[in-house]
Amino acid sequence: MLTVLHSADLYTPRSLGSKSLVLGGGRVLWIGDERPQLPAALVAEEIDLGGARVIPGLVDLHAHPTGGGGEAGPETRVPAPGLSSYTRYGITSVVGLLGTDAETRNMASLLAEVRALRRAGLGAWCYTGGYHLPPCTLTGSLRGDIVNLEEVIGVGELALSDFRSSQPTLDELLRVASEAQVGGMLTGKAGLLHLHMGDGPRGLELVRSALETSELPAHLFHPTHVNRREPLLEEAFELTRQGCSIDLTAFPVGPDEEGFTADDALARFLDAGLAAERVSVSSDSGGCLPVFDAQGELTHMDVGSGAYLAQALGNLFKSGRSPEQFLPAFTSNPAHLAKLPGRGVLDPGSMADLVVLGADASIQSVMAAGRWHLRAGVVQVQGPFETSSYPA
Repeated sequence: MLTVLHSADLYTPRSLGSKSLVLGGGRVLWIGDERPQLPAALVAEEIDLGGARVIPGLVDLHAHPTGGGGEAGPETRVPAPGLSSYTRYGITSVVGLLGTDAETRNMASLLAEVRALRRAGLGAWCYTGGYHLPPCTLTGSLRGDIVNLEEVIGVGELALSDFRSSQPTLDELLRVASEAQVGGMLTGKAGLLHLHMGDGPRGLELVRSALETSELPAHLFHPTHVNRREPLLEEAFELTRQGCSIDLTAFPVGPDEEGFTADDALARFLDAGLAAERVSVSSDSGGCLPVFDAQGELTHMDVGSGAYLAQALGNLFKSGRSPEQFLPAFTSNPAHLAKLPGRGVLDPGSMADLVVLGADASIQSVMAAGRWHLRAGVVQVQGPFETSSYPA
């Protein structure tokens, strides 16, 4: 059975203007200017969107399906996010990871959560490893996890310039990077090395050294959280000139806090005239957003949420910028970097993952693999243990 959408102001993420779409079997089957003439018996649903903007489902390269946190004791472990904590904010593809805590969480539990999201209709993958070395794996090696576990596309989030990290040396970083590189080559996967960047003064020093002293390609290294302070952001911008891609985190920034919101950082990136395809924005959904004092004691914490990702996207729409400039950072760029074909775009043959925006650029309706998960702001599909009450 087919779903037909009319009068969509379509972004693929390239602007196509007013279009009709035919969706079926979880895929986009047809896009055209005119209303298609189809037998009524084949059409399950036909919707006139009245000129509403339609964009690809968001592709989130950094989320914590098992929950994150734990830096101040077991009571600070963040619960696993529910299915609708992704979809209600437009996220239809997600790459999960482990963070500081790879002891009470592990690769087995991460894979289980990723597989649960897949069964619910989301595109879901994960990295192997975590903050620390030696890494947390399931098969006994990073390369083995990438090669033998279909869902694993790379290594992450290995922590650098952070007092919670293993303080890896350059040789150790190169060894991990080579495991990711070869694992990706043997499978045709991305083989990314997704790097958690702390706020330490060394910044991206180890990554720069890796590029200077090894044959490893620049696109292998993928630092995230680079908008947490200005020197790190500027350093990351410079790395993109060498071929690296960088990831901005959608987190809240208070008036007295260092760092930049994802929309502000992305605007700076675009205004700097850097390669627009080398930047992505992620949510850190389910992860702990801790603040530590000078002695390393936790003073307070927030929790990463897809809401901040949707807010950053909405702010950019309201800024007056062309959506063709900033939409790829939320959709096609991360999909291309992670080698997720058919994701982050709306073309014939791509996945029927899409978001319908309101006049104020808010997330109104979300479809994943051809199924409505959110309609007119109301959650349609929940995980088996979710409640029916969701805070704004």
